[in-house]
Amino acid sequence: MKGLLSPTFFLPITLFLLVFLLVVNKSQGSPISTEVDELPPAFPPSTQPQPFIPLIAPSPLIPFTNNSVPKLSGLCSLNFSAAQDIMTTTATDCWTSFAPYLANVVCCPQFDAMLVTLIGQSSKYSGVLALNTTHASHCLSDVQKVLVSQGANENLKEICSVHPTNLTEASCPVVSVDEFESVVDTSRLLTACRKIDPVNECCDQVCQNVIHYAARKIALNDLSTSDGNHSLPGPKARINDCKNIVVRWLASKLDPSTANSVFRGLSNCNLNKVCPLVFPSVSSVVKECGHLIHNQTACCKAIKGYVSYLQEQSFVTNLQALKCAASLGKKLQNANVSKDVYSLCHISLKDFSLQVGLQESGCLLPSLPSNAVFDGTSGIGFICDLNDNIVAPWPTSSYLLSSSCNRSMYKLYQEFLAACSYSQLQSFITN
Repeated sequence: MKGLLSPTFFLPITLFLLVFLLVVNKSQGSPISTEVDELPPAFPPSTQPQPFIPLIAPSPLIPFTNNSVPKLSGLCSLNFSAAQDIMTTTATDCWTSFAPYLANVVCCPQFDAMLVTLIGQSSKYSGVLALNTTHASHCLSDVQKVLVSQGANENLKEICSVHPTNLTEASCPVVSVDEFESVVDTSRLLTACRKIDPVNECCDQVCQNVIHYAARKIALNDLSTSDGNHSLPGPKARINDCKNIVVRWLASKLDPSTANSVFRGLSNCNLNKVCPLVFPSVSSVVKECGHLIHNQTACCKAIKGYVSYLQEQSFVTNLQALKCAASLGKKLQNANVSKDVYSLCHISLKDFSLQVGLQESGCLLPSLPSNAVFDGTSGIGFICDLNDNIVAPWPTSSYLLSSSCNRSMYKLYQEFLAACSYSQLQSFITN
């Protein structure tokens, strides 16, 4: 990231962090859930999430270094050396116990991009853009072993919900490079996707539209000869499976670093459209903050307790935080909380993300793709944006959650958000 919001901080992850997170994982299970109905039984008075990172800690170089040599199956044909650098990046982005907390915004997008690049690069020698089921199982296992040997989480496949079938052609009827190039306008595909601007692409979807068009073309390639086979999946599922074939072909024509950058940019277009947090029942907040607020202290205690639960889930990007604030605000408004409790109780955008540091500062990741980095002195770290106290914008009555692109939000966000007032911010994301 270049010149995003100021100030930015590099956060060292130390041995203390790893031990702490391991204890948290064992006692609480995965911090990312898909189904939540109620809050935990109670929030003790004035309890806030504990900081993850100590102010001072010894150099983590030795405990962070893992030089083990993995024992591979010998049955995987993927060319690991062709993507060695991005495999190292993936291992860092998905580092041990920290991977679940960065899964949505850093780890899994990078893991997916790496797998696409690996298969694409290998297709230059194999002539096919997918693995068969047997090889896919061996290769996914070997990939994880290589990443774990470099420090990645040993449950990476589960964290990112990646299965051997994700490496196959699935329902896509085109798998060979020659057939693909005979059907698809490859020149148009390369022109649109050889290099993308992460902001313009998310708004104009030039590369994404060409990928979809190419995927649709190969998905429908053999339907005329299918003889009415009703066991075939629907067109939408086939097109989605064929998108994997298309991007693998792209990965074969780009150098690994460029391919990885393109795929990370494409993933962030979808990533920033939605809030990844799971909202439990807001009944505890409605009880104290609904209708006329009779006790401001009780109301603020309730909303801060609710938000402190959200902070246990994962890191989010700054644009995701805007979506999360809007989503929760609308949820509260629909439950008869009419007062702007964000402003009343000083709920900031950073409060929707995981808390770090002894100062309990919420870390919002950049809206554009970012990676964790390894430093021999300070260990694993990443850049946080928006560490100042910008109050979360309370949705206006006319506010609509839209998945369409707001170009001004992307382009002006970097220059505007760090210094803007609450009223300016509210107007900015509403219009």
